[in-house]
Amino acid sequence: MPEPAHALDELRRYAPTVVEPDDFDRFWRDTLAAASARPALVDVRPEPTDLRLLDSWDVTFAGYGGDPVRAWYTRPAGVADPLPTVVEYAGYGRGRGLPHERLTWPVAGYAHLLMDNRGQAGQYGAGDTTDPHGAPGGPWPATWGILDPHDYHYRRLITDAVRAVDAARALPGVDGGRIAVVGNSQGGGLALAVAGLVGDLTAVLTTAPFLCDVQRAIALSDASPYGEIARYLSVHREAEEAVRHTLSYVDGVSFARRATAPAHFGIGLRDTVCPPSTGFAAYNQYGAATGRPVPPEREMHVYPFNGHEGGEAVHVRRQLRWLASTLEPAVTQP
Repeated sequence: MPEPAHALDELRRYAPTVVEPDDFDRFWRDTLAAASARPALVDVRPEPTDLRLLDSWDVTFAGYGGDPVRAWYTRPAGVADPLPTVVEYAGYGRGRGLPHERLTWPVAGYAHLLMDNRGQAGQYGAGDTTDPHGAPGGPWPATWGILDPHDYHYRRLITDAVRAVDAARALPGVDGGRIAVVGNSQGGGLALAVAGLVGDLTAVLTTAPFLCDVQRAIALSDASPYGEIARYLSVHREAEEAVRHTLSYVDGVSFARRATAPAHFGIGLRDTVCPPSTGFAAYNQYGAATGRPVPPEREMHVYPFNGHEGGEAVHVRRQLRWLASTLEPAVTQP
């Protein structure tokens, strides 16, 4: 069943107090400092495809712990100038797939880096990045290492997502001053996390974001991935306090509050996977903790009769138009 109905004007005001651990900023500062001690790029190899209008490369970069993370780098063929670049994050259970599977952004004229999800591939799409770090927790990615924030899978995945931006800026043909992060569902949650951890992005596009207002979400949604956390707690009843503490380090609302880049949101009001109120919680507090007198530009697109699929192609068209208009002012004039 969908989340209990709220009037849209109520959702637009929904701004819950999300509990943050006292060491939230230090936790992420130390985590990212350890990762950035290594050069981002490990390997870049041309990838033969049958796409005559695009060029692709198989990229390996150093993610959390220096672990090799795979990605596809694709751009319009024959274009030598540095291009604004879209770093994209995939949904839960998906890998990077094959280089011709996600072409919207390079066909629109952007350079495009698509990050693989460590350890998650095989549920909905192929991938080849492993997650070699074991820790107590449940059998699903959302519960791997969930008893301790230092061991949690999303500490590693969010670090990978930040490092993907570092890797993109080190690639040839990338305009490092014009970087956008994009994602849907889990990818949308990763985009918000990166927005809160990387201070010089040009744009953020997030749709149906996962991991927002997560304490509420695990109470509302029986669908995966939130349902996997609930199922873990239905067996490990004594672990609730530890699990909630771990989740407080990865809540998208906390990251959104620290974000400074313009943002574009999309939400389906019948979403039973990522309840719409949780996405509004991030949107309504986006940029609130930056200390700036004027919050960053943001806009929300709502699809009243859609679920987790959101606005699909209609929303993508809106994303394309918004990103083009947002990137244009960032062009450096001679």
